[in-house]
Amino acid sequence: MDDFLVRALLAGLGVALVAGPYGCIVLWRRMAYVGETLAHTALFGVALGLFFEVDFILGMIAAVALAALLLAFAQRDKRLGSDAILGILASLTLALGVIVVSASPTRLDLFAFLFGDILAVRVSDVIAIYAAAAVALAALAWLWRPILAATLHDELARIDGVRVDLVNTLLMLLLALVIAVAGRMVGILLVVALLVIPAAAARRFARTPETMAVLAALIGAVAVTAGLWGSFQWDTPTGPSMVVAAGVLCLLAWIVPRRRAA
Repeated sequence: MDDFLVRALLAGLGVALVAGPYGCIVLWRRMAYVGETLAHTALFGVALGLFFEVDFILGMIAAVALAALLLAFAQRDKRLGSDAILGILASLTLALGVIVVSASPTRLDLFAFLFGDILAVRVSDVIAIYAAAAVALAALAWLWRPILAATLHDELARIDGVRVDLVNTLLMLLLALVIAVAGRMVGILLVVALLVIPAAAARRFARTPETMAVLAALIGAVAVTAGLWGSFQWDTPTGPSMVVAAGVLCLLAWIVPRRRAA
């Protein structure tokens, strides 16, 4: 196998490994739009990086982290639902991104940031993805029980001593880190797809939260591998091929009947 294919596979597997568990939390909290919202914000970060002539990934991390903090703060206001808050933030950041791009003297290829070019990742990019994945997964393991408690029942978690607001803020910052770092390497839409679709497929078979998180990571890994293989075989765009592969796996998961326990 060529070196660039190995690097692409390793990068995709690294993203799938960390996106699966975080995608489960997104589904449990009924915040499937959070990935799209932060993706829009990531594009705004790219625009800021272009405008101020700094590294794009620094702009993405700064913009997405700020959006995550705003989102965590806004969710404390129970008068607006999560979907409404996400919709407002997504629209504003996308509009601001377009304004900043239009004011920049340099043209920006948004297609490259949406779908990425995973075949062009370097060894340093793969290392960055796995470093970010290690940090995000270690933090998630540490916060797992408080996150589950806050997800199941916010008020009961507070009574049990869980600092719900702090947990929610840390969760959003970690999700922002995953989307910003991985999205810069493999494309923002691929990250969003690997957050939501494998988790939705894993939900069909999992009986515990931990099982669902592991299954989501495995399904994402299969989707990455199948998409990369299909792209190589039929000369299709790699990122979209992985998204289609994830969608097919999700469809099969919900069509194939489960075996009943004897």
